[in-house]
Amino acid sequence: MKQVNEYAKQVENICIKNDSISPRLYDEYGVNLGLRDENGNGVLTGLTNISKIISSEIVNGQKISADGKLWYRGYPVQDLIHALGKTELGFEKVAYLLLLGELPDAAELSEFARMIGDCRTLPTNFTRDVIMKAPTADIMNSMTRSILTLASYDENAKDTSIANVLRQSIQLISEFPLLAVYGFHAYNHYEKQESMFIHHPDPTLSTAENLLMLLRPDKQYTEVEAKVLDTALILHMEHGGGNNSTFTTRVVTSSGSDTYSTIAAAMSSLKGPKHGGANIKVMEMMQDIRSHVSDYSDKDEICAYLTKIVDKEAFDKKGLIYGMGHAIYSLSDPRERVFKSYVEKLAAEKNRQEDMLLYQNIEELAPEVIAKKRKIYKGVSPNIDFYSGFVYDMLGIPQELYTAIFAIARIVGWSAHRIEELICTNKIIRPAYMSVMKEV
Repeated sequence: MKQVNEYAKQVENICIKNDSISPRLYDEYGVNLGLRDENGNGVLTGLTNISKIISSEIVNGQKISADGKLWYRGYPVQDLIHALGKTELGFEKVAYLLLLGELPDAAELSEFARMIGDCRTLPTNFTRDVIMKAPTADIMNSMTRSILTLASYDENAKDTSIANVLRQSIQLISEFPLLAVYGFHAYNHYEKQESMFIHHPDPTLSTAENLLMLLRPDKQYTEVEAKVLDTALILHMEHGGGNNSTFTTRVVTSSGSDTYSTIAAAMSSLKGPKHGGANIKVMEMMQDIRSHVSDYSDKDEICAYLTKIVDKEAFDKKGLIYGMGHAIYSLSDPRERVFKSYVEKLAAEKNRQEDMLLYQNIEELAPEVIAKKRKIYKGVSPNIDFYSGFVYDMLGIPQELYTAIFAIARIVGWSAHRIEELICTNKIIRPAYMSVMKEV
């Protein structure tokens, strides 16, 4: 291994020299880097019935920024959440909606929730032989390995009929919390030398309740904790076909690959720090701000330090206020607007009002600081990741699980898009790359 490392370092510059392409050529040939045009709009590559995102509108023939809107199967996401009321947990109901395209009635929801609960189990000795045999701090890698291994226990792993893919999707939605939490417990015990406890899931509990119960030694949680986590899962469940991991799902599905390989590929996409790790960067930034701001109510002090961050003089020196801005949304992220009230309730229950005040002041001040220092064309607002890490922290969820919880939610959206791709198209996704190679 040492020899290979040394060799790779020796030839690194040769590789960089021969693989470098002038940025000028991308402009010359009209290449849409990142599959986005010069205005940041995604290149149209498909159609979907699953969700819809709006962040601008046309007024007098001109495109202007607008409050963000997000629909699941025709329903505004905020309406779905508000319809649940103060205590109902809606993960299973919204999962049914995204997978099957319509809201369930009481009997249909009861049957679907029972199916999710009954499938929330792993093959005999799987936890011991697969998850615990290779503990790692990278829970996303642990989960991906487990997903691929689960294919070995499925007699119809390669069957891409819709009924079979639906069955596989329901099972994976059910199993994801176990893969994540058990993966963390294995790491926590073997790598961090902490106590080991493995609880069995309760088929009568919701996904959010099981997550909290499985994580905690005493299995206890409050109604507010379950409600806030359930809301977070619903808001992370789906976000259009163009995000990196969902597009990965579409691409791999189009090749005819099986469900386990497809979802493993989506997991590999989501774990990238440019995609699924945003809330961890927010938490790191907030800890840095706490260490440099003495009065969380002093807006002038907060503004001064945010200015240092944007000027690349503080935190990671990259000039970014993490959790502010989004690739699509401009004036507002509808998920953040819905989520914030639930965050406030949890902060009150956990006596974290002072931290909540800091978040609220940064939410108010950061867009002003960024606008003064940067050319902003579409507006800047907090996105859902600005608050999600704070919520997970208040729930006592370790940072190693933050992206995994994102996956526990997004597996629903991935499954819906995989099924839609199988039903609607029979063509492998194969974009073009122009060769600028010099012939010798």
